[in-house]
Amino acid sequence: MKIPLSALFAGIGVSTIFGLSFLFSRAALEQIHPFQLLAYRFLTAAILMQVLKAFKLIKINLKGKNIKSLLVLSLVQPVLYFIFEAYGLKLATSSEAGIMISLIPIVVTVMAFFFLGEKTTIIQTMFIGLSVSGVILIVLMKSALSVSGDISGILLLIGAVLAGAFYNILSKKSSLKFTPIEITYVMMWFGTIVFNIIAITQLSMEGTLSQYFLAFQSKEIIISILYLGTLSSVLAFFFVNFMLSKIPASISATFGNLTTIVSILAGVFINNEPFHWYHLTGSILILVGIWGANKFGKVKRKVIELEQREF
Repeated sequence: MKIPLSALFAGIGVSTIFGLSFLFSRAALEQIHPFQLLAYRFLTAAILMQVLKAFKLIKINLKGKNIKSLLVLSLVQPVLYFIFEAYGLKLATSSEAGIMISLIPIVVTVMAFFFLGEKTTIIQTMFIGLSVSGVILIVLMKSALSVSGDISGILLLIGAVLAGAFYNILSKKSSLKFTPIEITYVMMWFGTIVFNIIAITQLSMEGTLSQYFLAFQSKEIIISILYLGTLSSVLAFFFVNFMLSKIPASISATFGNLTTIVSILAGVFINNEPFHWYHLTGSILILVGIWGANKFGKVKRKVIELEQREF
């Protein structure tokens, strides 16, 4: 199948947004709890979507539809994914987070084979492997030449990888019943309810409930919330769900490797982090792999009727 140009641009857009999001998340996590940040982030996103819906800029029609599948999807992403990512970011660097998250495609490819019946061609698989090899090169060289972060942070990020991969599969199935906007809408409100309940409960137990509102006195926190709540939540997740409605999950997940490049470049130009030869080599491998996976993106797929399936 030929990859639509709209899906290609959506992939580049979401990779750029997610790649920069690690910087904003780390800046806010230096001052507030992970659940606080997640609560603010998804509340902002949900309010924005509600405003867009009120002005009829987006169309949401969930009446008469079985949204159980979307609730399961929302439990995986954003709830489980962002719990793992947020706590992982407290113990690992933003560049390490970008690198680890880029491992999602290889997990998605395996899951798509078993759950969606997607079979990639040999040459396409080779390019996907090439892209992943770029990530592996960066990880291995970084580990060999320096000691940074925390092993528990890496393990938490692996949890995020598994959740992110499973989300790709669930979103692909849900795209047969719901529009990308509807999927994103439910995800944002589900995340808002869950994370705000957890954050308020956590602060109440600590006797610091006033911190829920005092956090907005920080300019850094406000900027992070606006970026994460609007671009990184609403726009980025719409791009992801849009891609998954147009192309196979194994192909769409490959774009996640661009996040690695963006996170590294952001670290170099914004945080003045060093840029080594293995960063450049790995980035080239990632880009070539993504190009090849899309160029030779013919996928043999089983015809699976999922409209009546509940999961």
